[in-house]
Amino acid sequence: MAGIKRVLVEAPLFEVDVVRGLLAGTDVQVELGSRPWTGNDVIGLLVWQSVNEADMARLPALRVIATATTGFDNIDTEAAARRRIWVCNVPEYCVEEVADSTIALLLALLRGVVVLDRAVRAGGWDDHAAGPLPRLSDTRLGIVGFGRIGRAVARRAQALGLETWVSDPLVSQEKIAAAGVTPASLEDLLRHCDAVTLHLPLTKDNDNLIGRAQLALMGRGSYLINAARGPLVDLDALLAALDAGQLAGAALDVLTVEPPTREHRAPSHPRLIVTPHSAWYSPAAEREVARQATLSVRAVLEGREPDGAVVRGRPPH
Repeated sequence: MAGIKRVLVEAPLFEVDVVRGLLAGTDVQVELGSRPWTGNDVIGLLVWQSVNEADMARLPALRVIATATTGFDNIDTEAAARRRIWVCNVPEYCVEEVADSTIALLLALLRGVVVLDRAVRAGGWDDHAAGPLPRLSDTRLGIVGFGRIGRAVARRAQALGLETWVSDPLVSQEKIAAAGVTPASLEDLLRHCDAVTLHLPLTKDNDNLIGRAQLALMGRGSYLINAARGPLVDLDALLAALDAGQLAGAALDVLTVEPPTREHRAPSHPRLIVTPHSAWYSPAAEREVARQATLSVRAVLEGREPDGAVVRGRPPH
């Protein structure tokens, strides 16, 4: 076994036999890795949870980390850059699923689906139990972030006849307008939209992007959806806005701590929908994310530049 290099995979998303098949012919040994990872022969990681600098330090031969996520805030990219380790994400595997889930959550909020279901299960039979329910065609939707998923949500919203506004400082107003939606600043979008949905990556600059001040800008009785990253929203401020009636409802597919713990419990409120970071999921997406991440590792092993590289490592050779 001398000279064999290892690629470690993280369960349950990555199946060892599938990864072995996709890396066949690269002369690496694929193993199920358990934390803390160690070894001078580990050159690749296939993960979906966090990787920090201490993890990298225990793997001095590490060349590539592929995360089976669209975002990459779970990886210490600054440490990877210092160590010249490739970091790859999979930005396109679940665009349709997250966009579909966003619209599902929007409809559930606007039509009171979850509130009404809870009322019936509690023994009630009141068609007004959810309070006033707006017409979809009277709703102005604000999309924060106009990347792949934001654009997919916009297409669906337009098909449903929703007036749609978009805020994204990284996309020109001309490009936003060309998609048939209205460009706006974040402040204007919050002030003038009936429902707001977040579709942007988490960075050190947008932690708690939606806090008390931003929620106060939103019209009374509006709605908020977050299917992007938990820390984009100040959860305490959100719950306070629901209590005060500033928000008529909210839906979260993501939390700051996942899964919830005894110290960080899942939030609960009669007008809050919480799903377990499942907006991405379909069997097709699950297969595709593992395949794409593994092929990024294969590219590095074969001396090619990988797709989805967010940190450039040592040049292919």
